[in-house]
Amino acid sequence: MRGAFDYLLGDEHEQVGVGSLLRIPFGRRVELGVVLELAERSELPADRLAQPHAVLAVALPEDLVALAVWMAREYCSTPARAIAQMLPPLAGALRRPQQVLLASITPDGTRGLDGDAKLTPAQRGLLERLQLHGELPAAGLGTPGLRRLERRGLVTIRGESRRAAPARYTLGEADADPPRLSGEQRAAIEPVLAALSARHPEAQPFVLHGVTGSGKTEVYLAAVRAALTAGRSAIILVPEIALTPQTLERFRARFGDVVAVIHSGLPPAQRHHEWLRLRSGQARVAVGARSAVFAPLAELGVVVVDEEHEGSYKHEGDPRYDARAVAERRAAVHGAVLLAGSATPRPESFHRYRRLRLARRVDGGRLPAVEILDMRGHHHPLHPVARLALADLQRAAGKAIVLLNRRGWSNFLSCRACGHVWMCPNCEVALVLHRTQAVVACHHCGHREPVPSECPACGSVSISRHGAGTERLAAEIDRAFAAPGFPVLRLDADAFGIEQRARTLEQFMAAPAGVLVGTQMIAKGHDFRDVALGLVLDADQTLRFPDFRAEERTFALITQLAGRAGRGGRGPGRVFVQTRAPAARAIVLAARHDTDAFLSGELDRRRALRYPPFATLIRVVCCATAPGPASAAAGELRTLISAPGASVLGPAPLFALRGKARSQLVIKASEREAAIASVDGAVQRLSVERHHRGVSVSVDVDPQ
Repeated sequence: MRGAFDYLLGDEHEQVGVGSLLRIPFGRRVELGVVLELAERSELPADRLAQPHAVLAVALPEDLVALAVWMAREYCSTPARAIAQMLPPLAGALRRPQQVLLASITPDGTRGLDGDAKLTPAQRGLLERLQLHGELPAAGLGTPGLRRLERRGLVTIRGESRRAAPARYTLGEADADPPRLSGEQRAAIEPVLAALSARHPEAQPFVLHGVTGSGKTEVYLAAVRAALTAGRSAIILVPEIALTPQTLERFRARFGDVVAVIHSGLPPAQRHHEWLRLRSGQARVAVGARSAVFAPLAELGVVVVDEEHEGSYKHEGDPRYDARAVAERRAAVHGAVLLAGSATPRPESFHRYRRLRLARRVDGGRLPAVEILDMRGHHHPLHPVARLALADLQRAAGKAIVLLNRRGWSNFLSCRACGHVWMCPNCEVALVLHRTQAVVACHHCGHREPVPSECPACGSVSISRHGAGTERLAAEIDRAFAAPGFPVLRLDADAFGIEQRARTLEQFMAAPAGVLVGTQMIAKGHDFRDVALGLVLDADQTLRFPDFRAEERTFALITQLAGRAGRGGRGPGRVFVQTRAPAARAIVLAARHDTDAFLSGELDRRRALRYPPFATLIRVVCCATAPGPASAAAGELRTLISAPGASVLGPAPLFALRGKARSQLVIKASEREAAIASVDGAVQRLSVERHHRGVSVSVDVDPQ
């Protein structure tokens, strides 16, 4: 449904405005609707228009409704799908204000404590607490017990709405004495504060290019403090949910309860509560992962995008929005400052944004020395030099981080007798061995099956395991270097849930010594104060991807992992990079910490080849149960897409995914708006053609 749909408002709907949430009849169903626009008349006669059933108690801010319309146009989607990203969970709970139950003792209850009523020890204890403290939340006292006392007239219980009037911001006590900024930090924050004061909607965004450990977070905190002092609000985005608690605590320590958290890993009720705090103005700073960009804040002053190079800011569902682009749009509309920070900025940001620089670590330490280890001719996952370094570290009771951007035990299994490879039945990819869970699994669709004991093709029991992932690597390091007080921990996507990941990080931070093995998530901005050794395995793995961003990702991964070592003033630390491509430009420049040279060369290459930021890429994928219909649909789309300065590549087949054959087009365009409009129109025309009804089409603007 591409909407919008007209409804008739009666006299009882005077409070309805843009952003209001309504219960509306839609065919035979009752759905949740959001008002996009109020109009004096409709193209349909009034007797054909239905009326809303109910108006809900909360509404989306008008600026978010406008943002949804922009997102629908920018990402070839619909306003309804964009708005769905912005709504709080528990939509049914929005029918009435969220209530907090508060209990207080009655005069009869006070007399009952003096011996006039028969009370159990637990009941007496409840009444004594209420007598001592006055009104208290019922949830903390045990609501069933309070209800029994209420029936006897000994307590009263009342409900209070959580949606209070917007609160004025006052600086908390923890913010009274922030740390003294370095000269570089002061130089970086000054233009940000000037832009914040100017409130100009066309202000150029900033990219804060700071080496790892240079104190970027203190610059963010100073910018947020200035925004709050001016009566404005702020959004802080982090790339990984596991980073949210660490960032949240730093901002709460500085600003108190004015800070709220929003991310998809929160329980729905908690996320709903935090959304209401932000909507009402009780909270003025939103901290969270990608979805926090939609925080319902008024008077936005600063939007921070930390680790702005991370691809996790791109949403994989429809609409396939980029939170960095949405943040830039929100900042422009509000006349707010966009501050994007990274030790390895994207070439797009480095080219377009105003640059701020933090060239030195805030503790005065040097960046760690990086040594490239040539793995050609070596078959063990660890180079001999790396094994020796880990042994020395164990004897010295130090800490190390080991990165291998591949989870599981082995990449794939094959039969030694006939060569059979265990493949996913839904996707054209090999199954990965996870020995701890005793399964082979597909990392695309989630298919899992028990570890095979024999070959289904020839019956042989001789099965080979190929390659190594984080599970095997952690086991081998543990077997070789395990000792009391020297734990080997693992952090990757197999650790389900934010709590499990956060516990692993806390264990590593609290341990006096040990090794943390993980995928790229261990390099995402974690502030480890006492890591002496960093190790990157198979560093050229990402260089082998058929992607124009392959060198950028490789450079960022090595640089970011290296940045976890040598912090806290305990020496520069050491970093080893294992690779079979020791002369690769991205690896050599990362070892030198030479971000400027890498970005300069990368921008020259992209300019010559017409890649972002010098062109816009749009990816269109057609999916069907068989290759023929998918390819035919992609071929017809190619004939329908026409925009000035645009070239269409394909159609080209992709490997099957989740039981669907796929064919793709890639559009490379110099005029962004015209290309997006052409693709969107072509997809809409294709969707109404009967002979393509079995084909689904997805559009990804700025694919990652």
